[in-house]
Amino acid sequence: MIRSVHIADAQTTARPARRERDTLGNEDVHDAPYDIEPLNETAPLDIHCGTVLEEWLDWNGHMNVGYYVVAFDKATTTLCRQFGLAAEYTREKIGMYFVLECHVNYEKELVEGEAFRIRTQILDYDQKRLHLFHTMYEPDGGATVSTNELMVMNIDYASRRPAPWPAWAWDRLNLIGPGHLALPRPRQAGSIIGIRRPRDHSAAAHTSIS
Repeated sequence: MIRSVHIADAQTTARPARRERDTLGNEDVHDAPYDIEPLNETAPLDIHCGTVLEEWLDWNGHMNVGYYVVAFDKATTTLCRQFGLAAEYTREKIGMYFVLECHVNYEKELVEGEAFRIRTQILDYDQKRLHLFHTMYEPDGGATVSTNELMVMNIDYASRRPAPWPAWAWDRLNLIGPGHLALPRPRQAGSIIGIRRPRDHSAAAHTSIS
């Protein structure tokens, strides 16, 4: 199990919560106990960008496989900030979120200094979990570099056990979630690793010669 824990070191004093109203003019969503950024209702969410750092390279001279996951994890944080689950969520000992499962497809090399963007789509969600799909792509031309499918679980800070999303996060998730669910499902979603062979050759490939 790959676990991504979003925990900051220092304690902070809670700031006054900011009231907000959704774009449809409905009742105010629940307050968070700290300031949260304005909600971006664009689907998919396409605001995360980055650049390949020197320390991300391996001896092949390109971005190491592990740092693709680092970049995707930062994009997960970018999405979760939309729900008010920024560093304060853990600093103030309310909760955190863990990654339960993570699948990565690598389609193109990146080298030092190359820029990338990550587009994020919510595939599904419930009161404790988020099923996400990230697409890393070249800013110029839009060619896909890598994809990442993952399952995220909300965790109670004190018990370190699964728990429902806080009310303010659940409100925001329900505001943007339907737009994401209406999008076409990425072709790589749900992919299974394996060696692909023609159907009539698969048995022969594993037959020993006596």
